[in-house]
Amino acid sequence: MNRLSTDPIGLPATNGTVGWWRPAETATSAAALSLKEALRQVRHPLYLVQQDDGLVPRVDGAVLLGGKSDGGAPVAGYAPPCPIEQLGDPSFCRDLGLALPYVGGSMAKGIASAAIAEELGRAGMLGFFGAAGLPLEQVEATVDRLAASLGDLPYGFNLIHSPHDPELEKALVEMYIRKGVRLIEASAFLDLTLPLVRFRVHGISRRPDGTICTPNRIIAKVSREELGAKFLAPPPQALLHELVQTGIITAEQAQMAGEIPMAQDVTAEADSGGHTDNRPAMALFPTILSLAQRMEEKHRYRQKLRVGLGGGISTPASAAAAFAMGAAYLMTGSVNQACVESGTSDTVRQMLAETRQADVTMAPAADMFEMGVTVQVLKRGTMFPMRAAKLYEIYRSYRGIDDIPAAEREKLEKTLFQASLDKVWDDTRAFFLKRDPSQAERGDRDPKHRMALVFRWYLGQAAHWAKDGVPGRRIDYQVWCGPAMGAFNEWVAGSFMEPAAGRHVVPVALNILHGAATITRANILRCQGVPVDPEALKLEPLELARIKEYLG
Repeated sequence: MNRLSTDPIGLPATNGTVGWWRPAETATSAAALSLKEALRQVRHPLYLVQQDDGLVPRVDGAVLLGGKSDGGAPVAGYAPPCPIEQLGDPSFCRDLGLALPYVGGSMAKGIASAAIAEELGRAGMLGFFGAAGLPLEQVEATVDRLAASLGDLPYGFNLIHSPHDPELEKALVEMYIRKGVRLIEASAFLDLTLPLVRFRVHGISRRPDGTICTPNRIIAKVSREELGAKFLAPPPQALLHELVQTGIITAEQAQMAGEIPMAQDVTAEADSGGHTDNRPAMALFPTILSLAQRMEEKHRYRQKLRVGLGGGISTPASAAAAFAMGAAYLMTGSVNQACVESGTSDTVRQMLAETRQADVTMAPAADMFEMGVTVQVLKRGTMFPMRAAKLYEIYRSYRGIDDIPAAEREKLEKTLFQASLDKVWDDTRAFFLKRDPSQAERGDRDPKHRMALVFRWYLGQAAHWAKDGVPGRRIDYQVWCGPAMGAFNEWVAGSFMEPAAGRHVVPVALNILHGAATITRANILRCQGVPVDPEALKLEPLELARIKEYLG
């Protein structure tokens, strides 16, 4: 029998009575439970019933809350049911056709794989395919695969900002529209672009009741107020005008677009893997939530603007904190990369399974190298962060490859590139002559740009070497990862999820959500002055069959 103190601050126990409990009349009284077990039964109310030898957790019987004693046993604490489908904002799940407020964010180069999207979609959650950095043909093939495998179940695709390759961004959007993709995740955008607006307003119409119908949705990742304000505002008039002038939309559709936000849902992206501003979630999320509320009032939208939280979400405690702050949904990333369904290599999955919170750092980004933009990557077991930083230092110091001192150049060719820089340029030039000839032509004219393209070759290849598990290049692996990975590993230590092979996206997601609901119930008890034994909140991961018993 679980004994709990009801007198944490020296008051008589009767002062903490919140109601009166009676056993069920028509059913056999259930066996006494530990507080941990009672908290985990999230679909049942929890009563802490005062008996002679202390407090007894019950999930059966009936309670009269408040009022005078009706002859029942005094109740010192009460926690209502907290089904995981009621976490977050129910309208988010309703609008997107989800059962649970959980989103698997996109990680580039197909690391957020089709398999992840399929598994999450079949479990009532949402997965985005990581299209960034992949050939258009491969992304299109994945669109066909998910359309066939998931049908009407929810899924989405990534659209990453491509300032150095705007034609690719345009081509992706055209393909998404042609293939009937209805949901994209916009990431790493510095500003709104014409293709992004084109996707959002495609097919916009007015219903008979006067409301606006927008078949296409965008969920935008933001880590700055100014960018959040752009996504939460209607599409820019200048870009709408350009779409009207080219005949893509009508003037009437442009007028309708003035009544909708670019993104009804934005994800406050805190300290995540990959592109991130390393913002602390506790400061970032309330700011973006307040912004959404102001923008909703300013533009008088008919729909509610919603904010989810991503970056640092990998444990029940972090998920519970997100929902307590008002997150409409959770978005996870690093933890999914460590699962067997991800599109990375077994070698990387093992590296991630050994990661601690301090084993991450920032390194130059391949897609925005010249701008000095950085991404958060793993530093344990790889020299990529140091080597990438060295390349950026050289880029800033010299006008071109030919100006690099001979000794420095020789070192680069032997260690990082394992080929002559001239050979790498020849290969890079041949690639861009097919992909984007203007880049190759500019490289021929501009030594600084040629050097940037050559250095970007190493940064881009480093991600492929990691994804493909190339043995001879392990020291150069670029693995996008945030500190959430270390927190996850600490949580699952000693459980069936500790080995890399024991990690699957759906059990991970359900354990995080179920744990968040359990902690939420414990916090409700704390608010009533009931101290909760820390042992009751050691929520080791549960096997899928066991957790489904709790979820009903």
